[in-house]
Amino acid sequence: MSEYILKLYVTGDTPRAGRAIANLRKLCEAELEDRYEIIVINVLDHPELAEEEKILATPTLVRHLPPPLRRVIGDLSETGKVLLGLDIWPSAKAAVPCPSQPVAIQPNEEDGSAPAKS
Repeated sequence: MSEYILKLYVTGDTPRAGRAIANLRKLCEAELEDRYEIIVINVLDHPELAEEEKILATPTLVRHLPPPLRRVIGDLSETGKVLLGLDIWPSAKAAVPCPSQPVAIQPNEEDGSAPAKS
C-alpha cells in the first residue's frame, strides 16, 4: 500500500494539465521515491468525482493519505510551495542543513555589522 495517495484533478488535455502532471511526477520521484500513488482525474470525463471533492478550479491536487486531507491548486511548478501545501518535508538529499541549536550572531564591535563567517 502507498504511503501517499495523491489525486490530481485536471480539465482535459491542456498544456496546463500536462505541466501539472509532469511537475507532480517529478516532485514525487524526487521526494517520495516509491511511497506514492498518483491518480489523475479528468473532470470533463468524470464531473461527478470533481463534484464529490468540491473541486472548483483545475488543476487541483488533493492528498488523501496520509490524513488530514490537503489541497494545492495550480500547475505545481513551485516545488517548495507544493511541498509546504502538502505538508511533505523535503528529502535529506535536497534539504539545506539546519543547525540543531539556534545560532546567535553578535554584531561587530567596531562598526556594528555582523562578523564574517570563517
